[in-house]
Amino acid sequence: MKKVPLTISSFTLGVEIDFEERVKAAKAAGFDGIGIRAETYMLAVKQGYSDERMLEILEENDMKVTEVEYITMWTDPNKTAEAPSTLLQQFKEQTIYHMARLFGVGHINCGLMENDSLEVQIQAFKELCERAKELVIGLEFMPYSGVPDLKTAWEIVKGADCENGMLILDTWHWARANSKPEDLKGIPAEKVVSIQICDVLERPYPTEILREESLHDRLCPGTGWGDTVGFLKALKEHGVNPRVVGTEVISDNNLRLGYEKAAKMNYDTSIDVIKQAWPELLD
Repeated sequence: MKKVPLTISSFTLGVEIDFEERVKAAKAAGFDGIGIRAETYMLAVKQGYSDERMLEILEENDMKVTEVEYITMWTDPNKTAEAPSTLLQQFKEQTIYHMARLFGVGHINCGLMENDSLEVQIQAFKELCERAKELVIGLEFMPYSGVPDLKTAWEIVKGADCENGMLILDTWHWARANSKPEDLKGIPAEKVVSIQICDVLERPYPTEILREESLHDRLCPGTGWGDTVGFLKALKEHGVNPRVVGTEVISDNNLRLGYEKAAKMNYDTSIDVIKQAWPELLD
């Protein structure tokens, strides 16, 4: 197995940080790449960064964008394969395709908050994959969303039956959905395109506000009450070969320490759990 890029995901350093500062903080911490969201990219454009300048900054710092996100609202019943129902959502989706191609990222993260029927989800995911063309669409399950667990996510990907339809697995969602290694049974290992790691609090937020925990209170890998090492070991044993491993720590407390310190904490703890569970990722 060749070395897999270790990425600092977009939310880990927040969405307001300057693009060049994000790149430099990630590089100084030791990461191979950064993840960016559509909102991150548009903020950089608003701040005066051109596509060419962003590429120059990445080259100057020997860094890459290795994760692009986040497509949502793709089951809107008024949407066709050619035109999403709102201009805003259409613009965001096309922006994300542009970002992926600009930065040379072959896969895109997507999720779904709406609670549609499985039949609607499967058809809409198929249409999304068709619009993405050569780009892989990685579906991420989230326990507070319309795709609450791995079983549902796989039913959607399997039902859509698109070569570029795959899964993204995240430690936080895995733990909060009470997932187990046996849940991977029947899922082809090659259908997992990337992995995100972090850790969880001892007790979850109440169900009604569980999403708030996901957006504000994720811990560094191996520092909480989840089993990040066990999560990685299960994926390794299943034969998963991820394109990217992202550190998806989203912590208000960490960010209060400053971008550089937060990035370094995330890098050091990520390396520690990877060495314990799956050192081949670092070769």
